[in-house]
Amino acid sequence: MSDQPGIPATPAGSTGGPVGPHPEPIRFFGTTWLNHDNGYTARRIGVALGSLATAVVSCLVLRLAYQGLRIAAIGSFVTLLMVVMFAICSALAFRHTWDGFTRRPDPDRQASLRSLLTIGFVGSLLAYFFRSLTEAPGEKLQREEYEAARRHHAKRTTRRSGNPSKKRRRA
Repeated sequence: MSDQPGIPATPAGSTGGPVGPHPEPIRFFGTTWLNHDNGYTARRIGVALGSLATAVVSCLVLRLAYQGLRIAAIGSFVTLLMVVMFAICSALAFRHTWDGFTRRPDPDRQASLRSLLTIGFVGSLLAYFFRSLTEAPGEKLQREEYEAARRHHAKRTTRRSGNPSKKRRRA
């Protein structure tokens, strides 16, 4: 395994291709993000349209829930509270998801925000949509980690030359 997070390395003794770090697959894209090949552009368009369509359908479902609250006549305060809650949670989920595309999220913080992110799912879908317009979501982070792992691997392997047991001793 590689020293870098999320970057598996091929063991030196295996015959499965080149030795060194391999790119980590991204959901819906696999490893096509590396060279932008094998339908990368079509996948980006599909992911963008899919996340936007899902966000629109989700907003329609939230609208039905809002109408249900109005029909139940539970009061304007509770209705306003629900609308504000979904708006704030969506904004926070958008920001958290957007930041997750550029750096690895803290697992403890991720676990503590799970319910907030679930409530604000529309914000996460919109962040996914907007990121898909420019790149595969998370591509920049994956590319930085992959390039760092490749540099680290090249540095490690070029330092090693020859058999150290056959090295001449200085007299």
